[in-house]
Amino acid sequence: MIRKIGRPLRRIALIAVGLLAALILLYRFVDPPLTPLMLIRLVQGDGLRHSARPLAAIDRDLPRAVIAAEDNRFCRHWGIDWSAVGEALEDFDEKGRLRGASTITMQVARNLFLWPGGGFLRKAVEVPLAVAIDLAWPKWRIIEVYLNIAEWGPGTFGAEAAARLHFGKPAARLTRREAALLAAILPSPRHWSAGRPSAYIERRAGIIAGRIDKLGGWLDCLD
Repeated sequence: MIRKIGRPLRRIALIAVGLLAALILLYRFVDPPLTPLMLIRLVQGDGLRHSARPLAAIDRDLPRAVIAAEDNRFCRHWGIDWSAVGEALEDFDEKGRLRGASTITMQVARNLFLWPGGGFLRKAVEVPLAVAIDLAWPKWRIIEVYLNIAEWGPGTFGAEAAARLHFGKPAARLTRREAALLAAILPSPRHWSAGRPSAYIERRAGIIAGRIDKLGGWLDCLD
């Protein structure tokens, strides 16, 4: 009985792995049309504002601001920032609370293929997916896809839709302050606004904008 059940499960697992591998290779060249989170927001009634843009059509400060806010070592790691993982595990041992250690690549993997929310199971799937994406895509493509599928407001996905919603302009014309404000709201884009920032978001954006210059050569994968 166990063998009978095990064979179809292995077959399903192999098919799933093959499908994921094919999609990773496809999305290296083709912009993802939808993500699971986009579909969830549609069902929730938020609508969908999304228009993919190449990295060249997005102001250069936005990817830099996002890296400064979300993943300082983006240009140096291989999909997983093991230093951040180690720090998160130390915090968990001391405080009993697991804080995030997600890289931008891990967020791309999660947004493209997985479900929202936390938990060890999703992380266990997210890690190998992130490593595979980092092996298959150049860094500029990873940040390009991230900027085009990240959520920046209710039903608002991608830098172009975000720039038009919050500032009434295309993503190519963002200022550094506006780029930093967009990066600042990424942790909670349904509750924070870049166009009408609170004092906290203004302070956070100021820190992010200042960090861009400090990172210097750590952003060289975007050049």
